[in-house]
Parts: sequence; C-alpha cells; structure tokens
Amino acid sequence: MATITTSLPDKLIERLTEQAKALALPKNKLIEHALDLYLEHLKRAAYIKSYKGSEEDGDILKIAEEGIEDYLKQLEDEAG
Repeated sequence: MATITTSLPDKLIERLTEQAKALALPKNKLIEHALDLYLEHLKRAAYIKSYKGSEEDGDILKIAEEGIEDYLKQLEDEAG
C-alpha cells in the first residue's frame, strides 16, 4: 500500500474528524471510502456523458435500431 501526504482545509479536517468519530472509523479509512465512491461517481458520469453523446451519432442510432428490430423479430419467433 502506498502512502500519500496532502494538505486539506481546516474546516474539511474538522468535518472529517467529526464524521470519523461518529462512524467509529479511522480517518484514513473514511477518506479511502469517500475517494473510492467519488472516483466511481466520476466513472459513471463519464459513461453517461459518452452515452448521451451517442444520441447524436447517426451510425450508433442505426446500429441500435437494427438491434431492436432483431430483438423484436426474435421475440416474435419465440412466441410462435
């Protein structure tokens, strides 16, 4: 495990300390969990942004429509 050193505003340290006490967690574990959640949030936000951008891409829209047509045909074939 790597070690990092950083500076944080006093108010943030106070909030961190209070929350760590309330959760009975070491501050480093609370920071680790918070950072993990935040990075996952950024990853999801990037995915959503790329997905929303594809709605204007004609090629992507055509592929999606063809996929839906194939899926509906498959459902009809299975329903017999």
